Formats: sequence, C-alpha cells, structure tokens
Amino acid sequence: MDDCGRVDDRQGTAARGHSAATLYEASTHSLACSASLRPAWPGAEVSGRAFTVRGRGGDNLALHHAVLQAPSGTVLTVDVQGAEYGHWGEVLAVAARTRGIAGLIIDGSVRDTEAMSQMGFPVFSSGTSVVGTRKDWFGQFGGTIRVGGAAVRSGDLVVADADGVVIISAEHAREALESADERVAKEAAFMDQLRNGATTVDLLDLPSIERTQSQSGP
Repeated sequence: MDDCGRVDDRQGTAARGHSAATLYEASTHSLACSASLRPAWPGAEVSGRAFTVRGRGGDNLALHHAVLQAPSGTVLTVDVQGAEYGHWGEVLAVAARTRGIAGLIIDGSVRDTEAMSQMGFPVFSSGTSVVGTRKDWFGQFGGTIRVGGAAVRSGDLVVADADGVVIISAEHAREALESADERVAKEAAFMDQLRNGATTVDLLDLPSIERTQSQSGP
C-alpha cells in the first residue's frame, strides 16, 4: 500500500502478510467485525483497501455496478443488512476477478461457494443462501457503512482470514502495519524462548499456583 492509496493486488501485500489477529492486537485503532462474518470457503483470505457499497437486502444491482466502479486491488465491502439472499455468486466473482478486484466482504449471504473456492476468489459473508435477488436499486458507493457491526469507509484497510475480519482506518494503517512488524519480531523471540524451555507463566509474568498458595498461607 503506497502513499497514493494504490494497492498491490497480490494477496496479502497490503497487510505485509500479517494476519487479522496480529493486526487487531497490534493497533489501538483496529475494529473487529462480528464473528458472523466467515470465509465462504476454507482457506479464503484477503487484504486491501475497502471500496464501500451500500445495497439493499435481497437486491444485488448495486453489486453489479460496484464491480464496474471499484479500483483494481480493492476489497468490495458491502452492507446489505445481513439479508439471507444469494447476493453474490460465481458470475459476479468471475467479473470481479477479471477487473482485478481483490475480494468481497459482505454483511449478507452469498451462493456458489464451491465455484468461488475452485477459482480462489476470497469471499467473507454472514451466510449462504440459494434464494435469488431483485435488481432494482443502484446502491450508494464510497460512503461510510457498517459491516459486521464495524464502521468502514472507502480507503480503510481490510484484512480477513480464518480468524475473522479486521478494519483499520486509512489514516492509521501505516502505523498499524509498523506495530504489527514489531509484534511479529517480538513473538518470534518469545517462541524461541518457549522452545528452549521457558513457560508462558514466567514470560508473561502471570500469577502462579505456587506463588498464590504461598501468599495465602496454610
């Protein structure tokens, strides 16, 4: 992710390879989306700048137009109010992949999850549904929306993997990535100490059973 806001569309580059959990722990400005947002297929992961879309539950016209408007490398981040309809499927995934869109985060249901798994297009949704949609409302693009309970603006950093979906505001993204770099380095040293016989109780200075019993007396 550069100073001009462009995003390399190689998966993980925008987050420097950091996981959602690492970035959440490393930044005081990160927001965790609800655990209801899950990978539509095992192994899905994506990171990049959000392109926000406000749609209507049961209507996916906004998504068709979002594919045309979203810059390459961005992550479509969509609010359709958690509605249980198949708002997104194989056709839109192929169209999005062709235009260089990195993936989809949607507070609502999708379908064709096996096909999207086979093509490797990352999708995180609040559910799956075979129920079809209308195509009536053009939607709104680029504003502030809520996805999985978290506020998201276009340009915010979105990181999603098996552990969940994390949003980091655009103005704090660089700081968060640098903090994550430092956290990973510290954790590597921590792991080495564990492999050499140290305990988590000692390294984290946690209360020990022996110490607690000695302080409480017979």
